[in-house]
Amino acid sequence: MLSTKELMTVPIRPLVDRTYLEQVLLSRFSHGEVQQWVQKYFQPYRELMSYYRCAIMEVETKFNVLNEELSLQYDRNPIETIKTRLKSPESIMEKLSRRGYPLTVESIEKNLNDIAGVRVICSHPADIYKLSEAFLRQDDITLLERKDYIANPKPNGYRSLHLIVETPIFLHDQKRLMKVEVQFRTISMDWWASLEHKIRYKKNLPEMEYVERELYECAEISAQLDARMEKLQKIAAQATEEIAVGKIRHGVHDQNREEHDEKALLALLGGAGVEREERVI
Repeated sequence: MLSTKELMTVPIRPLVDRTYLEQVLLSRFSHGEVQQWVQKYFQPYRELMSYYRCAIMEVETKFNVLNEELSLQYDRNPIETIKTRLKSPESIMEKLSRRGYPLTVESIEKNLNDIAGVRVICSHPADIYKLSEAFLRQDDITLLERKDYIANPKPNGYRSLHLIVETPIFLHDQKRLMKVEVQFRTISMDWWASLEHKIRYKKNLPEMEYVERELYECAEISAQLDARMEKLQKIAAQATEEIAVGKIRHGVHDQNREEHDEKALLALLGGAGVEREERVI
């Protein structure tokens, strides 16, 4: 799955640099093996990473469209920000090696689901479910895997909704189905996960049990804050709606009153006119 470190530190490169890739490979293989790999797989690897970048753009655009539509419907933006990342060569090779898969382009596409990553940061937990359901209803999105760590947090307190989806990209001569991992978090979930990663991966950390316990408690507090803020949002939205309805009703009442006063005035003037005519006669 996406780690915070990977997502935050690895930018989407416009091109895969050959020298950089060779350096990564040399940390695991001999010079001769690296040369053979680069000669055979470098161009296919570049193409595959390009396809994943296209898949990221497709998914990101879908969420931008949903955010635009829902902002009109609810008078606020449910998405705070969208982060994207392409898995680094180091992470790809480490994961393939750890799982015992061959280091080939075919193996990367077949065995790894999180090469392309999109993280959607939402205002409230309800926004996460509303957006994810709308996203999955789109007929060109296929759900491959769903893990709800909001309803069922990890033992350490981690919360997020993870989806592995398949989306088509349309090239000049073909259509390809690409896998993308999508993570949904609230602002507080993302804040906790980012800091938890930095703290947990410190070397030689003393009193680890205390740190683990404190991190879990912070995750619980974060979840409570999400619930309280969502409740306040609902109260504010309801109050805004009631004020709007009240203004409409008040406006209708004022209009009816004005019409009544106008009729009364016309009637009075009409009566006065009759009286004046009678007196003249």
